[in-house]
Amino acid sequence: MPVPEEPPRTGAHARGPDAPVEVRRSRRRSRTVSAWREGDVTVVAIPAGFTRSQEREWVGRMVARLAAQEGRRRPSDAQLASRATDLSRRYLGGRAVPTSVRWSSNQGRRWGSCTPTDGTIRISDRVRGMPRWVLDYVLLHELVHLLVPGHGPDFWAELATYPHTGRARGFLEGYGYAQDRGARPSPDGADEPPGDDEDDVDA
Repeated sequence: MPVPEEPPRTGAHARGPDAPVEVRRSRRRSRTVSAWREGDVTVVAIPAGFTRSQEREWVGRMVARLAAQEGRRRPSDAQLASRATDLSRRYLGGRAVPTSVRWSSNQGRRWGSCTPTDGTIRISDRVRGMPRWVLDYVLLHELVHLLVPGHGPDFWAELATYPHTGRARGFLEGYGYAQDRGARPSPDGADEPPGDDEDDVDA
């Protein structure tokens, strides 16, 4: 008679392809498996009755699924530029043509910035991983600044073609508010307004 496999204790750690994995067994789960990130650790919650082979199978499956989801939400610089081109074509008739679109880690409290004089657009790393419709709004906001300076009626009229503008602004306002409640004032001048030739997303 084969000896049944002994399930590892709750909180046991395994090593995934990119990050440590913590397996959490729950007696309240009978069939469902879920996964999420907690800092640098990937947490996989499984039913307490899973065997070790089932655990290995589901950990591998959920880690791969989570990585695929994040890959779709965290495009590279090249993918970001391609997305901006698509958005300009779809919502602005292709009129906004940036010279470059890149992620940036020095945007401070801004979600993005556009420098119309040289056509560059920078998107804050804080937007990376946010829902696609939020990223699209931030990209469109900056693309419109290539056509309209400032935030007057003409600017918002251009953005009105994007159906998620109001929702995305609300998302960013809520995110910023939550961050502000626990954040210290930035010591690097991030609270200062952008230069005269640079526009920022002010959801």
